[in-house]
Amino acid sequence: MDQAIGNGQWVTGIIDQFPYFGLFTLLILGGMGLQFPEDATLILCGFLISTEVVKPVPVLLVVYTGLLISDFFIFLVGNKYGSAVINHPVFHKFISSQRLKFMEDQFAKKGIWLIIAGRHLAVLRAQIFLAAGVMKMSPLKFFAADAVSAVFTMAIMTGAGYIGGNSLEIIKKDITQARHAAVVLLTTALAVYLLFRYFRDLRK
Repeated sequence: MDQAIGNGQWVTGIIDQFPYFGLFTLLILGGMGLQFPEDATLILCGFLISTEVVKPVPVLLVVYTGLLISDFFIFLVGNKYGSAVINHPVFHKFISSQRLKFMEDQFAKKGIWLIIAGRHLAVLRAQIFLAAGVMKMSPLKFFAADAVSAVFTMAIMTGAGYIGGNSLEIIKKDITQARHAAVVLLTTALAVYLLFRYFRDLRK
C-alpha cells in the first residue's frame, strides 16, 4: 500500500510540474504494462484542458503521439515473440493461450476491423494489439488502423474529462454563489431584526 501511495505521489508531482511530459510518460508506461490505464490518463488530459492547466492543441498532439507509440510498442512485442508472448515476463498477464487462440480466430474473420473496433474496448485493447503482432499483421496496416481509431478514443475520453472538469467548476461556482447569497440573506435578516427592535424600543 505504501508503494501505491508513493507511486501516486510521484504521478501527481510529475503532472503538476510537467503536465505535457507527464501525460506522455503515463501513456508510454501504460503501454509497457505498468499500472497506468490509458483511459484514465486521457480523462485526466481532458480535465487539465478544462481547468486551463494545458493548452488544447499542444496537449492533444502530445497525447495522440503517446497513444500511437504505446500501441505500436505492444504490437511489436507480439510481433517479436509470436505465440511465446504468453510466457513473456510482463505481457503474459495480458493474454492467455486460450485468449490468444480466440483473438487469432477473430483476426481471421474480421482482420483490420478488429483493430478499429477493439481499440475502444479497454479490457481487450492490449490483447488485440498483441494478437495482431503475433499474427504478423502488416505494421503499416496496423499503424493506419490504430491511427484512425485512436482519434475517436481520444475524443471520447478527453471529452469526458473536459465535461467533468467543467462540471466541477460549475459546482464550485454555484457553491460560492450560494455562500454569498446566504451571507446577504443573513445580513439582511439581522438588519431587519435590529431595526424591528429599535422601533419597538422607541414605542416604549
